[in-house]
Amino acid sequence: MYDVFLERGFIEQITDEALIQDLLHNNRITCYAGFDPTAVSLHIGSLVPIMAIAHMQRQGHRPIVLVGGGTGLIGDPSGKSEMRHILKPDQIAHNTQYLEKQLSRYVDFNEGKAVLLNNADWLADLKYVEFLRDIGRHFSVNRMLAAESYRIRLEKGLNFIEFNYMLLQAYDFLYLFQHYDCVLQMGGNDQWGNMLAGADLIRRVEGKTVHCMTFPLLTTSLGHKMGKTETGAVWLDPELTSPYEYYQYWINTDDADVERFLALFTFLPMEEIRQTKGLANSQLNMAKAVLAFEATKITHGEDAAIAAWKASSGAFKTRSVDPVLFPSSKIPRGDVTGDISAIPSITKTRKDLEAGIPAFKLFHDAGLCGTSGEARRVIAQGGGYVNEQQITSFEERIGLNHINDQAEIRLRKGKKKYFIIKVT
Repeated sequence: MYDVFLERGFIEQITDEALIQDLLHNNRITCYAGFDPTAVSLHIGSLVPIMAIAHMQRQGHRPIVLVGGGTGLIGDPSGKSEMRHILKPDQIAHNTQYLEKQLSRYVDFNEGKAVLLNNADWLADLKYVEFLRDIGRHFSVNRMLAAESYRIRLEKGLNFIEFNYMLLQAYDFLYLFQHYDCVLQMGGNDQWGNMLAGADLIRRVEGKTVHCMTFPLLTTSLGHKMGKTETGAVWLDPELTSPYEYYQYWINTDDADVERFLALFTFLPMEEIRQTKGLANSQLNMAKAVLAFEATKITHGEDAAIAAWKASSGAFKTRSVDPVLFPSSKIPRGDVTGDISAIPSITKTRKDLEAGIPAFKLFHDAGLCGTSGEARRVIAQGGGYVNEQQITSFEERIGLNHINDQAEIRLRKGKKKYFIIKVT
């Protein structure tokens, strides 16, 4: 398991390399990763720890997926320059239900193969004075203030509620060690201080050694934060980001990121992934299609991935994937069908289009651009198309004369982002 993590690029920091190698090689262990329910869905930024616990299960270890119904009531200051917005308990409970269902797509919780827990089950009933006496006494304020997550926040003001977050996350690790024999905590690199605090608490209370492993906080090769687009976050919930839009996010991966993302976000064998080093042009685009298909299949299922592939291939007239490339992938190998049913669309009536709608407004309404200003810039720079014809002015009116034989108007932003206006 350690070798899998190492060659796929998961490891950023670990407590003791030799001990963790031995632990993972010679034992079936219980590990955990936590997710705070700050929204009804996780986004692509959470995929690295999700994929890590999925790999652990595939190698025979038992992962605990911890939803922070308790810690979410406070808000983690890690990686934030300002205090998080505190959600109400009913919002947290609502979000938790959605996350529990969402995480079950990646991890098999049947027959004890994995455990799904909510830390509100033990944190909500803690007695404050007893907690301070039994747990708080093991923490040095000086050491806490030295942690990067707190040090950054001290410049703008650290709320006392947030200051307790480290104690609660450390207590989670202690609780999971005591009740589930959990010996490894995994998470993003911004959690390193909180994770070490948990390992130290277990050492002080139980006299035992446990371990921590952090993953890199990913950015693209262009320095952009993973999962961020001009229209917002790329969510794992199909109601918030459709499978087609999800597929499009991955197929638009920069050339320099393809091999790295295939290693992190798919289960394809590394010997197949490493061959991308020698690919260029159309073959590299095929590798991007494989990345998009496999990532979409993991999150949304094979049927949704096939539909997204067909829609993308039909819209962009992509060549089918070379059967020699990535033989382990289930991506369709036949001819492109031209099925565009999965492309995002809205319906407008002929009456809506009688007077024509300014192109920039239609691009914004369709979600192709995040703002009207961005739509103006895209079209002014030659990146806007209607029915494959370049739009010459952002004020150009799109109307009845643009309806094609399928009673549709096709919009395109740049090379790869399509939207369909269905006309009734």
